[in-house]
Amino acid sequence: MTDSDALVFLSREPLNAELRPERIRGAITPPGQHYIRDHFPIPSPPAHLAIGGLVANPLRFSVDDLRALPSRSLLVTLECAGNGRAYLEPPAPGEQWHLGAVGTAEWTGVPLRVLLERVKPRREVIEVLFTGADRGAPKDLGREIMFERSLPIADAMSDDVLVAYAMNGAPLRPEHGAPLRLVVPGWYGVASVKWLDRIRLMDRPFDGFFQKDRYVIDGEPLRSIAPRALITEPADGASQPRRPLVVRGKAWTGRSRIDLVEVSSDSGYSWHPASLGPEVSPHAWRDWTITIEPGERSELSILAFATTADGEQQPTKQVWNKLGYANNAARPIRVIIG
Repeated sequence: MTDSDALVFLSREPLNAELRPERIRGAITPPGQHYIRDHFPIPSPPAHLAIGGLVANPLRFSVDDLRALPSRSLLVTLECAGNGRAYLEPPAPGEQWHLGAVGTAEWTGVPLRVLLERVKPRREVIEVLFTGADRGAPKDLGREIMFERSLPIADAMSDDVLVAYAMNGAPLRPEHGAPLRLVVPGWYGVASVKWLDRIRLMDRPFDGFFQKDRYVIDGEPLRSIAPRALITEPADGASQPRRPLVVRGKAWTGRSRIDLVEVSSDSGYSWHPASLGPEVSPHAWRDWTITIEPGERSELSILAFATTADGEQQPTKQVWNKLGYANNAARPIRVIIG
């Protein structure tokens, strides 16, 4: 079951919910508090995963078949590509996520590469298409489709892409894709197709709705997660006595690793480095903390700003596009001192 006190529900059918940032604690997000992004109603669970297309040896796997194979467990932060959309001006269409459409879990499953090697891809394969069992009619399409996304074959053969059957040591819940889902570390959550039903290997780029019309910026499908530092403590609008203020948060990216988090308590006029916690996984968020002296100020406007090891910096201004994706701009919180 989901934690209705911690989650904010954007819709119930399909199910879409985000975690309140001030409720984010620890390295791992419990399943009941992990954000949920569904495009269509939760489907009946598929009995098998079929892998075919341009292969020499098409196969079908049950969950028991997959559990019998060597497994991997990876700590992975997933983020919805629409996280931060609610703050865009002018507004962009779509679910109005604030900053809680992110979560980190330990996913367990079979490396996708192991399954692809068993079906023996033909030489001309360039993409791998993943089809979920969920289906529906997007309001601006006018016909029923299934949820589908693809990966280039080179990315699909990465050791870290999983066909997962467990989340935090327990079988997947229905809202998180049971019985099987894809997990693509470092990519926006749209790539991690839930209720995985079919995999098809192809000799051409996939041009379906969720790859060509949605989850694109300037015609290019979204891939890696842009860097972001999120303030989790204190909560926006909090009040505290005049004493040193401890500010905590998480930072993550899919494009390298977090190397620096800087924090401002004066609306961005001055910046100070935060202390980074250990890197618990190359694919997971990282803790940070800093202590701020409020001085004589009665109100603090606090911003956090992340930089990756490759030098990519989180913007302080909104990242606007017509569908409202990847808005990773630093977002201030307000704290009253008195």
